[in-house]
Amino acid sequence: MPGKIHLIYRRIPNRVIERDDELIEDLGNIVVAKSKFEGMLAPLSVNGVEVIENGYSMVYFAFVGEHYDVLKVYDNEGNFKGLYIDVLDYTKRRGNTIEMLDLFLDIFVFPDGKAFLLDEDELEMALLHGLVDRKTFDFAYSVARELLEKIMRGKFPPQIVWGYGL
Repeated sequence: MPGKIHLIYRRIPNRVIERDDELIEDLGNIVVAKSKFEGMLAPLSVNGVEVIENGYSMVYFAFVGEHYDVLKVYDNEGNFKGLYIDVLDYTKRRGNTIEMLDLFLDIFVFPDGKAFLLDEDELEMALLHGLVDRKTFDFAYSVARELLEKIMRGKFPPQIVWGYGL
């Protein structure tokens, strides 16, 4: 039986998703695991294209100590839809548990390399309602800008992402 990794995914103010996912590879500071999208209220469309819906599969990469994760998204037929990147406050590891704190902003990268910054409205609302402070708001944007710039130069995602699939 394949191993499991326990994921704790936190979202401000108090949303917590906990689950045990199928471990593909444990490289210590990089964990590669597999899961399915569940509990989405609506499919995610980016630039008019539906890219994620419940039941789709993901191979995800948790980078301990980094401010992002990378999800390779596959539809129900196993077709690669693109990369979904969460901007994170932190990625920590304790034993067999990975914990992340989401900072609202996300990036979707299509297979052709076109990248889109998502959920700016959510981060704006979080700032407006005092759920994040200006420092956190600015930090999330600085991480997103750096990732987008690296994507445009072909320097992101890390090479390891291309070594794994469904």
